[in-house]
Amino acid sequence: MKDFFRTYKNDIPAGLVVYLVALPLCLGIALASGAPLFAGVITGIIGGIVVGLLSDSRLSVSGPAAGLTVIVFAAIATLGSFEIFLLAVVISGLIQLVLGYARAGVIGHFFPSSVITGMLTAIGLSIILKQIPHAFGYDLTGIDTAAFEDKYGHNTFSELYYMMEAILPGAVIISVLSMAILFLWDSKLIKNIPGMKLIPGPLVVVVMGVILNEVFKSSAPGLALGSTHLVSLPEMSGFSSLIEELRFPQFSAITNPDVWVVAFTIAIVGSLESLLSLDATDKLDPAKRIASPNKELKAQGWGNILAGMFGGLPLTAVIVRSSANVNSGGKGKLSAVFHGVLLLLSVLFFAPYLNYIPLSALAAVLIHVGLKLNKVSIYKDAIKKGTNQYIPFFATIIVILLTDLLKGITFGIVVGFIFVLKSNFRSGIILSKVGNNYMIQITRNLYFFNKANVRRTLQHLPPGVNLIIDGTDVDFIDNDILMAFDDFISSTAEQNNIKVTIKQSETAAIPMFRKMAA
Repeated sequence: MKDFFRTYKNDIPAGLVVYLVALPLCLGIALASGAPLFAGVITGIIGGIVVGLLSDSRLSVSGPAAGLTVIVFAAIATLGSFEIFLLAVVISGLIQLVLGYARAGVIGHFFPSSVITGMLTAIGLSIILKQIPHAFGYDLTGIDTAAFEDKYGHNTFSELYYMMEAILPGAVIISVLSMAILFLWDSKLIKNIPGMKLIPGPLVVVVMGVILNEVFKSSAPGLALGSTHLVSLPEMSGFSSLIEELRFPQFSAITNPDVWVVAFTIAIVGSLESLLSLDATDKLDPAKRIASPNKELKAQGWGNILAGMFGGLPLTAVIVRSSANVNSGGKGKLSAVFHGVLLLLSVLFFAPYLNYIPLSALAAVLIHVGLKLNKVSIYKDAIKKGTNQYIPFFATIIVILLTDLLKGITFGIVVGFIFVLKSNFRSGIILSKVGNNYMIQITRNLYFFNKANVRRTLQHLPPGVNLIIDGTDVDFIDNDILMAFDDFISSTAEQNNIKVTIKQSETAAIPMFRKMAA
């Protein structure tokens, strides 16, 4: 517990920033999912406090997942009621617990780093594009999801066109001033002032936005923003009204096969999204700490069990919140837990005051987070690493922007795998010639996808030559490759008078290859 509070000077301000980022996302994701608005806040509270305490990650922050909005929306419609859907969320949490204890978290290590980086960059771009309309006062509901298209038939880019027809000068003034404050807060001018580090820029932005809009109301009514352009939280008088807002799962539907299909879908997709976010957060961590993916699955499992039990949406580790945590200087678990506590206090006591916050001010905070995920150096570094890195990187970005998070990640992984195969096809063996002597040097472990290259190389050897197969530097050769060599030695080599010599280390662990050499 001592370590938990050791970094409080960094974690308290960071937790406040994460809270300011998470609050509108909790509401927006719930709305886009076709669920009660309060369900998103419940999930944010559980993701912050419960998962924040149980997770092995010091910086990852969990909450309702934008990547699951389409799945949740369709599931609620299929199951017929939100209460039956909550049962599926509980079961999905139990499935994640099983996956965690089965050590299935290792799957997260098999995603290419270029795809992870592309995912982070694309999320930053998506945040920017989705929030620009809000910065101009175009505050239609349902356009803050991870999907390319929204419920109005518009898309990420067409919203920028429709936005031009509904610009509110008051919102523009607030968002422009907010961005100026945020950039100023990142400058050395502010950082060098003692004590200013303890005051987060987003808090200044929110306070400024509220005050400025109140000034507009009294001095320039034409610039004032109405309730549809402000935060909207349900107002409560205490714990009793909180209990009244809770919804509970309908356990009688447990025999419904559709419930189990939804549960497994949420568990698998949510687990993958959490593991990807965890890996991405580890890459952002200045201390380069590596969190246990199996513990993360267990933490997500308990989080989803509780979210389903008390009327929340399914949760995952969320890179938007996590990156905001890192970029705001968070160092320990306290920041995630503190943001969850703030969400709880908000709905209990401060909803009437939070409902004064202009959405354009929050949009500026989110755009600033998106810009930090899109530094020019990220693009330069990806290009510098070559085609096998920057093509999956850009492919992931493009598909995420034009579809959604999960499709983009899947496409990026497929493209990355193609380059892995291409690399192995090209460099598995090297053929060299000195006079009448040929040498095939095996430069790496050979798998079934190297079979075509091996057979093609053997078929082009001329009759009557001496062939040396050098396998001294290899530890594994797939059985399909061994059979290709064996077929060549027993048939083609004898027919064409090719003398074959096999070189292999005495300690090599390839019994079949050693037997063939004998």
